[in-house]
Amino acid sequence: MGKGKLAKFADMAAFENVFEYPYSVVDDVAFGMKGSWGRDYFKNDNPIVLELGCGRGEYTVGLARLYPDMNFIGVDIKGARMWSGAKEALSGGMTNVAFLRTNIEIIDRFFASDEVDEIWLTFSDPQMKKATKRLTSTYFMQRYRRFLKSGGIIHLKTDSNFMFTYTQYMVRENQLPVVFSTDDLYHSGLVDDILSIRTYYEQQWLDRGLSIKYLKFCLPHEGELREPEVEIELDDYRSYNRSKRSGLAVGR
Repeated sequence: MGKGKLAKFADMAAFENVFEYPYSVVDDVAFGMKGSWGRDYFKNDNPIVLELGCGRGEYTVGLARLYPDMNFIGVDIKGARMWSGAKEALSGGMTNVAFLRTNIEIIDRFFASDEVDEIWLTFSDPQMKKATKRLTSTYFMQRYRRFLKSGGIIHLKTDSNFMFTYTQYMVRENQLPVVFSTDDLYHSGLVDDILSIRTYYEQQWLDRGLSIKYLKFCLPHEGELREPEVEIELDDYRSYNRSKRSGLAVGR
């Protein structure tokens, strides 16, 4: 590990807005703030919004600036990236921002029933080889139901046609209410202050001429969730710093 990363991890350990519970230690460490984020950390009862896979935290911090009367928590396992957003929030005196470094597979261990109002999934890895690793799969939807308010909003913003198409099929299969859907966000007429926040990687994709897809839907608690049984054409490009990860033409 480089000296830069070591320094950032040392900083993170001292940041008051960062909570670190990687999968390797979470079974041995109780998370006492589950169910009391508003009372014990944010000191208010404002709505809580998660960004899962927050990377550098640009969206988490950007949303927190736009909505000072809401609380935002960025979640990722990559601490060296998260450092940027955490540092910016601290330097700006932002009290409605926190970061949680952990594996998203165990996200339901950190939030209680009905504690979260919205979830943002910004440029998640499409995980074309295995559905259960996709953050919009029913595997994860079942976990989100454990802490997201019934009918709570999920936002997907992605450069991946595979991820966007898969999520559309998942939403349709389970009859989840769709608020808005577009396969070309910046030519849809929808872009407002929220959706115009651009992450570092998003700008790279836009510069390469890739269209950005956006899907906003609700997740009710009622009903058994089913995976869509469809084959989807794999993305035929190598997204920024990602490999295609499959020699196949289609995936499920």
